Amino acid sequence: MQSLAMIENWPVPTAAAAVVRADGTVAGSYGPVSRRFPLASVTKLLAAYAVLVAYEEGAVELDEPAGPEGSTVRHLLAHTSGLAFDEHRVTAAPGTRRLYSNAGFEVLGDHIAKATDIPFAEYLRQAVLEPLGMTATTLDGSPAKDGVSTVDDLVRFAAEVQAPRLLDARTVLEAMSVVHPGLSGILPGYGHQKPNDWGLGFEIRDGKSPHWTGSSSSPRTFGHFGQSGTFLWIDPVAGAACVALADRAFGPWAVEAWPPFTDAVLAELG
Repeated sequence: MQSLAMIENWPVPTAAAAVVRADGTVAGSYGPVSRRFPLASVTKLLAAYAVLVAYEEGAVELDEPAGPEGSTVRHLLAHTSGLAFDEHRVTAAPGTRRLYSNAGFEVLGDHIAKATDIPFAEYLRQAVLEPLGMTATTLDGSPAKDGVSTVDDLVRFAAEVQAPRLLDARTVLEAMSVVHPGLSGILPGYGHQKPNDWGLGFEIRDGKSPHWTGSSSSPRTFGHFGQSGTFLWIDPVAGAACVALADRAFGPWAVEAWPPFTDAVLAELG
């Protein structure tokens, strides 16, 4: 795909990208796809998928208590637990505001570890990484932000989400559907969004503006970006997903570069 070569023009030392179709075929790749990059918040997608495996295995229920009083596993996945961004401090009642929270995912990791009697990083490895052959991916720290992976590995993950084998397709459909519709909140890097729609760990594009995906991305597009200059989106209407990893922190360069890149990818997919 010629559009992927646009990463050559990004003001970053190194970048790699790939597109994988819904049938699992790789439509194209560019750059060092086997190089390991810090994922930052793209880690949350892997962590959320592991939580959903734990749910399907019966280790946890989505609506069981977890986190602050009145909060559940579902609230934590959807950033509606009321926990602050990076502090284990309650700033709102559960279900009332979309407060993007790293702390919430750390609480989730602890909750799964207690429920399964397996450290969360090891549970993630056994439940998601190993079955998908994601041998270059590790979690060394917070389930919110401390994953390290490659484009090659994330292509495997994006293929899984589009055609699930580890989860029931209905669970993935629920994960990409809005939890607590209508809640507004801050989308990090892009300001206040009303509504700031989110699924079970997956951010949902809907009508958000500005946004890190493209102007031609369908409202059903879902995924995540990371402050380390990374993103993974899945557009069910286009029938494809795109992974891009870089080694420069998110900033104005990404706000400018990512949407036209995504639009070019979508145009080439046709």
